[in-house]
Amino acid sequence: MLIPLSTLVFKSLQLSLDDYINIITHPRIIASFRVSFFTSIVAAFVAGFFGFIIAWVMVRYQFIAKRFLDALIDLPFALPTAVAGVVLATIYQPSGFLGSWLSQNFGIKVAYTPLGIVFALIFIGIPFVVRTIEPVLQEFDTTMEEAAASLGASRWLIFCKVIFPNIFPALITGVSLAFARGVGEYGSVIFIAGNLPYVLLQLWARRRSGQS
Repeated sequence: MLIPLSTLVFKSLQLSLDDYINIITHPRIIASFRVSFFTSIVAAFVAGFFGFIIAWVMVRYQFIAKRFLDALIDLPFALPTAVAGVVLATIYQPSGFLGSWLSQNFGIKVAYTPLGIVFALIFIGIPFVVRTIEPVLQEFDTTMEEAAASLGASRWLIFCKVIFPNIFPALITGVSLAFARGVGEYGSVIFIAGNLPYVLLQLWARRRSGQS
């Protein structure tokens, strides 16, 4: 592992400052940065929302197949990302099970679009959010909720004023981990994205032209 890393550093040092600037300012490199950071941010916030709900349900409620769902949450950790990308691309491609349904009923194309990248990053990012929030919810002192309820606070007020402020740091941590994983993700993205350059820029250009 050290040999490829040392080779990367050695080759990078051979570049001049002008060569380095020309590389990182190339339109294709800038487009890839935009796709990576935009999709990672969107996926991280979506994973944060649904990951919080999943963690809440897993801690606060008892239901059938709870252990199965708990094990299923860790699937992105154990599953090779390339395999996840192939599966997602197969499911969401125009002839796939979910892809054909979304295309025929809603006109939504997932595979080989930025939306597909977001789906893949949500899949790999949710476990970070769930596993970060779950311990905090498990250790949360429910007597604070009981005290707020005894003072006449509604459930929504208890959640906003008592529960959420205590969970918020863990939620931010989980979202940050999901974002960092999304920025560095390659295996699952390369298959569902189709390695098509400038696709996101073309979609933005079409949307702007349609609005004008």
